[in-house]
Amino acid sequence: MNTDPAAVAAARQVLAHLGVTVTDLQAHPAAPAVLPTVAEYLPRVIAAAGPGARRTYGTYWDRMAAAWPKRPLDTITASDVEALKQSMIASAVSRRNSRNGQHAGEHVIAAARAFYRRAIADGLIDAAASPAHRVAKPRRLPGTRRALTAHELEEINAIARTSGNDVILDALLLRLHTETACRRGGALALRLVDLDTTNGLVRLTEKGSTVRWQPITLDLAGHLREHGDARGAVLPTDPLLRARNGQPITSRRYDHLWERLGARLPWVAVHGISTHWLRHTTLTWVERHFGYGIARAYAGHTDSPGSSTTTYIKADLHDIANALSAMTGQPHPLTRVADHAGTWSQVNHVVSPASE
Repeated sequence: MNTDPAAVAAARQVLAHLGVTVTDLQAHPAAPAVLPTVAEYLPRVIAAAGPGARRTYGTYWDRMAAAWPKRPLDTITASDVEALKQSMIASAVSRRNSRNGQHAGEHVIAAARAFYRRAIADGLIDAAASPAHRVAKPRRLPGTRRALTAHELEEINAIARTSGNDVILDALLLRLHTETACRRGGALALRLVDLDTTNGLVRLTEKGSTVRWQPITLDLAGHLREHGDARGAVLPTDPLLRARNGQPITSRRYDHLWERLGARLPWVAVHGISTHWLRHTTLTWVERHFGYGIARAYAGHTDSPGSSTTTYIKADLHDIANALSAMTGQPHPLTRVADHAGTWSQVNHVVSPASE
């Protein structure tokens, strides 16, 4: 690199004016920049994180800030992160479906890695300097969720339709999740514009901001539209699922539903059954009767990593509609075949909003 003589001359004039020589500069190198502390940097991490990350990691980020409030980012060691992981495992709340703190340990490492990935992206530290990435995550234990039996699913639906302060809403929720295998967040994000009653489709926005159209029975589509109309969903962007007072529901509605079901069906509480078990139930049925490729598409996993075989077994809306029709025993506008053998009659009952 050639140095501009004029620039060098200008620099010498500035140094001479300041009374500083090149030897002085070499003898007194610039002090390294002081990095922000964990507590100071945390607001930037939170602001850049999505709602899912804030919900999953927020508690652990707060614990990091409480444990190392005045320590700069580059002073945290792998041993510090390991110690925090062990502390979180030891203090994890014991629940029926807890795994001896394994999930807490896994989440604290994931949260610390997300924290330091932001610092790396901001150019504050080198990738090799992240202490969180030098700590191994706890080994993930096999999941305990399974597909519900037809009898168990029928019991759950029967109790939901005969107890509680809003049986119409609860019946709709259970049927929506059973037909679509959607996640809880997908149902909560539904708006009026996401419902296509003509073609029997709902547009689901789920984790990772993925968006897909999912077939539902025309019966369910009609009930969902009636529900929205009866409870104040007017504008296209209005939330679809609403409580009796017209307010959009939140995740607390699900919590109350499963608490009530667990109180009346002890086995629900013992096994920690939740909405996600319905996803397991539906996808297991679809895989057993229609194969892995269609079950993968039914779950919305068409873009997730997998073996090269998945490139050749992609299913489309028509395949999913076929599986839905076979499962519910109801025809669908998008089916390619008329064979609807095999039904789940217990998922087809929804209390009509007209009875409110």
